[in-house]
Amino acid sequence: MSRTTHLTQVATVGIPVTDQRKAVEFYVGELGFEVRRDLPFGGGRWIEVAPPGATTTLALVPEGVPAGVRLTTRDADAAHADLRARGVDADAEVLRMGPGVPPMFALRDPDGNGLLLVEDPEDPEDS
Repeated sequence: MSRTTHLTQVATVGIPVTDQRKAVEFYVGELGFEVRRDLPFGGGRWIEVAPPGATTTLALVPEGVPAGVRLTTRDADAAHADLRARGVDADAEVLRMGPGVPPMFALRDPDGNGLLLVEDPEDPEDS
């Protein structure tokens, strides 16, 4: 069954790490990944790494940050409304944390696996 979607890509897979510095040393130094993003985040950093040329990144998230898959959409509100209308188990509201943080919401698949849908208006066109 084919349906249109507001989802644009699998953007990031979060991997919880106990020591972000050591994790970066491993992924960059041993596996040859490159650092794509390194920003302050809570009490730690938000660090994303990926093989050169890859579009999907690994987020080396500090303890306490949920692991899991982060998908993107050009319009979180439209995606949220559409998925809820289809009966998808999605958060009741789109989360807005303030300036510099994109709108996002969580959803769950039939097995209870959590996914996070994050707005990125510069994503490729919906397919």
